Order: sequence, then C-alpha cells, then structure tokens
Amino acid sequence: MHLKYLIYSSRGNLLAATGWSSSVWKLKSRDLAIGWSAPERRRLLGSVANNSRFVIFPGVKIPHLASHLLAQQIGHLKKDWESKYGVRLRILETFVDPSRFRGTSYRAANWICVGRTQGYAKTRNGFEYHGQTKEVYVYPLSTNLSEAFGLQHHPEIAVDHRYYKALAQVEERRAQMAIAKAGWNTKVAPSFSVDEDDLSKLVKAFGEYYVLFRDCFGRVEHEEHSRVYLQGLLSSLERKSMEPIALSLLGKSRVKALQKFVNTGVWDAEVLGNRHRQEAAKTVSKPGGVYSVDGSDFPKKGTESVGVARQYCGRLGKVDNCQAGVFVAYASEEGHALLDRRLFLPEKWFDKEHRERWEKCRIPEGTTFKTKPQLALEMILALHQEGLFDAQWVTGDDFFGRNPTFRDGLPADLLYFLDIPSDTRVWTKRPEVVIPQPSGKKGRRPKKVRLKKGEPAAVPVSTLANDPSLHWTTATVAEGAQGPIRAEFARLRVVESRDGLPGKDLWVVFRRSLADGQVKYVFSNAPEEIAFQELIRVSGLRWPIEQCFQEGKSEIGMDHYEHRSWDAWHRHMTFVFMAQLFLLRVRHLLKKKLQP
Repeated sequence: MHLKYLIYSSRGNLLAATGWSSSVWKLKSRDLAIGWSAPERRRLLGSVANNSRFVIFPGVKIPHLASHLLAQQIGHLKKDWESKYGVRLRILETFVDPSRFRGTSYRAANWICVGRTQGYAKTRNGFEYHGQTKEVYVYPLSTNLSEAFGLQHHPEIAVDHRYYKALAQVEERRAQMAIAKAGWNTKVAPSFSVDEDDLSKLVKAFGEYYVLFRDCFGRVEHEEHSRVYLQGLLSSLERKSMEPIALSLLGKSRVKALQKFVNTGVWDAEVLGNRHRQEAAKTVSKPGGVYSVDGSDFPKKGTESVGVARQYCGRLGKVDNCQAGVFVAYASEEGHALLDRRLFLPEKWFDKEHRERWEKCRIPEGTTFKTKPQLALEMILALHQEGLFDAQWVTGDDFFGRNPTFRDGLPADLLYFLDIPSDTRVWTKRPEVVIPQPSGKKGRRPKKVRLKKGEPAAVPVSTLANDPSLHWTTATVAEGAQGPIRAEFARLRVVESRDGLPGKDLWVVFRRSLADGQVKYVFSNAPEEIAFQELIRVSGLRWPIEQCFQEGKSEIGMDHYEHRSWDAWHRHMTFVFMAQLFLLRVRHLLKKKLQP
C-alpha cells in the first residue's frame, strides 16, 4: 500500500510532497495504545497508514505550512485510501527523530506522541538492533479505537489508555464548560422543568450525541468548531449568528476561525447530512410515517447573499428582498425532524449580469434553474431511494398540490395528501370525452380529445364544500399547547380537471376549522377503499414541518445566519437539523417530567 501526493499552491507552485505507506508490522507503543491482539493486528493492520515521507521544498517560506498541510490532507487521504484499497483508515502513524526534530508540526496538527521505538529495524532475516530510537506519533481518526476496530477485550494485554483518557476528559470538560458558558436555560420547553440532575444528563446526552457526527470532519479543529457551532445553536444566546457564538464559546481571537469553518472549511455537508438522516431515522421512523414538503423564506437586506432577490416572502406576506428554501421533513407518532434542504435560485440568477455574484457565492458549476416543486421532488425521490424512513405519505401545501407534474412524479408506492387552492376544478362524475367529427370532407381530421357536447363543466372545490349532502365528522387532529386541536372533516370522490379535461380519480378532503369556519381543501390519490380515519390521521401530520420552522426560527437560530455563500447556507441548515433532532431526543429523555 502506497500513496504519494504532490502539493501545489493556488498559483501552481510546487510546495511539498508527502508519502503514505503500509503501517509498521510491530510497534509496541502503538499496539499498546490500540489494545489489539496479534491476530487482530494481522487482520486490521491495513487500517493504519504510515506517513513515511514529508518534504517541504527549499525556498518555500510559508508560516505554519507543515501543520496546515498535515491537517488538510487527512480528508483526502481517507477517501483515497478507501477508494484504492477498499479499507477504511482508523489511525495514522509516523516517526520523528528527536535528535533532529521536535515534532512541532505534528503536535500543532493534533498528532499525539505515544512513546518511542526500541531501536530495531526490519531486515530480510528478521529485526536488527541499530540503537537509534525515534518518537512515535499517532493521529486517531476515532475517539475510541477499540470500538472503531471492533476489538475484543483482552485482559492479558496491558493496554495504554493514557492519551484516550486525556481526550475523553478534554471532551467532557469542553461540553460542561460550553453549556455553562452559553448559559443554557433550565426551561428546555414550556412543558419541562429541569433540575441540576437533569442538567447533568443533558451534558452527557450532548456529548454522546455529538460523538455520532465527529468522523464527518477530517480535521480535529473542524471537530471542535462543529461542536461549538452546534452548541451555540442550542444555547440561550439572543442572536445565534457566527460572531455571538464564537465570542461566547471560543473568545474574540477565534471568530474568524469559526467563520472559515462554516464558509470555506474543507468538509462535506452532504456526508454530515447523511449521518443526520441515519440518526433521525433511528429516532422517528415508524410505519405510516409522512414526508412533508414546504418552503421557508428568509428576509435579507442587500444583494450579496446567494439566491437573494425580490420575490414573494411568505414570512412577510408580500414581495420583498429574501432568500427562499425548500425543505423536506418527516413526521410520525415519535416526533418530527427536518431531513433535507435546497436553496432556490431565481431565474435571474442565471443571467450574465449575475455571473460575478455567482462566483463570489461559490455556486457549483453545472447548477441549473429548477422550480421549487422540482427541488422538492428531487429530495423526495432521493429519500425514497435511500430507504431510511418508513414513509407511506407525502404532504404539502397548495404550492405543491396544484402542480400536477410534482404529483405525477412522486414514487408510485407513496400516497399523497396535498393542499389545493379553493378554485381547483373537479367533476363529481367522470364526463364523457370525444374526438370531434370533421366539419367537412377536406382538411385535417381532429385529433384532440374534447368534452362531449352537453357534459357539465368542472366546478370549484369550494362549491362542493357547501353541498348539504356532505357528511362531516369532528375529530382531534393534534395536541396543541392549549389543548386538543379539533376540526370537522368530509370527503368526496372526484375527477380532477386538467386543462379542461378529466384527469385522475382522486379524493377531495375538506377540513373545516371549528374556531373560524375556514375550510382547507386537499387532493389525495389514496385508494377508494381507504378508511376515512386514516385520512384524518395524515391530516394531523401535515403540520409538523411548520412546527419545525417555528421552532427553528424561534429557538435554534435557523434564520440568524449571516452567510452569503452556497455551501455556508446548506451547512448552516444541516446544523439546525442536528440541533432540532437533539432537542427531540432530549424530550424523549425527559418525557417523564412532562407536566399535566
């Protein structure tokens, strides 16, 4: 096993070269730190890479370049090693000659010195003693190597856990200090009262939760910044943008470092999003679950933020300067969680006048204009193919329900329950259609289907809501903060009108508010024999995505971001999803403290 890298500057100048090779066969200090047996070492040694070469070429005078390159290269090395050899790296190692070097660059890049070699070199005939000992440095790619390697417990092996214990203690202190420093509110939610014992549980729960995401970042400093950013979103800070979070948890000198982490840090937000969905599925996925699609708008001043334009802003209820995002959530009896997001780019962002802003915002090349229903459909199809969530339904507001292309593009095994405007036209009985006879002997014969003469025109669904023959049922659809939310429901089998012609047989479900009498209308492609109670149940799961937005914007800083780039917007939203999922797990942890 061997990988070599030549490292160039952005201007094309050759700066350095590194080499990574198969690990040393026997290395006492490393083996004691890992705690593996000889058979385990033989089986798993391919998961260890040795930094056998590291050269910065003469004439290159860049401060801190060595430690920077060591840290930057880890993410590339992990991907390349697994791609070429089919083995996932778990730990890195190298040797430093203390008579010539101090290991400063490795220490600055968060490598750990675990001991020294014993002065032997491998030869054709075995091992030969030369007496020149070297310091052994390792870089663990997981906090718990025994767990990552899947090692068995070996009482006879004197495992050296010193540096792992030190790492664990540092992480625990960081979590405790961050929570205390951020001033976590002991009122997690109106229905909870949290005491000191519960706060200790929260500290532990946060540490355990954060560890689930640590290996999504290639550099140790990125791990720290990700923890801080997540902690800041969960804190009681009034403004949860980058600077207040950094000032509160890191100090004034680290503000730019946190900004760089979110804006231009070398890590993959999609890898983090995948891990979030895996954890969300463990928490909320249940049979009969519901995907919900919806848009959320973010008012913005100025013209520099990615995708910002004068467009309709739902939050303001008018056309104004804003960014628009499309989101997918999942809801079940276990709770709700946001799963995916796409930033909507208005059409004018694709003209020549916006090219400079396009580049400044680092929009990926090849990005094409897509409508909000197209973005939503892409996410639903990807989630369905991923298969993590047990979903049976797709819900959404009338922006998506009135779009037949979106409805037709949904997977065949998913039912939809989508709002529609009150002026949507339908028939209560399928009308006859014909191809008209030609009016004369000459000319083209008609090919387009038309309604048969005398057939009634389609009527708005709002007209059907006034039909006295409708049977209305009162039901509880959700538990609100002030008690049960109840509404009246009715349904009717109809034929949709598409361009004035009959389309599919669908259900129209009517939902009438008991508070103000307002009626909402829904299209569903559920089979004719479906139970009415199932439609009512799904109606109650239509709204959690709006709760996600409300919670996100009022509690987690979903709209507090000040990022301008494409990557930063998507990264911020992913952290918001993670923070919200943690709060859901906290609710599950403390549900015994629910107040009546």
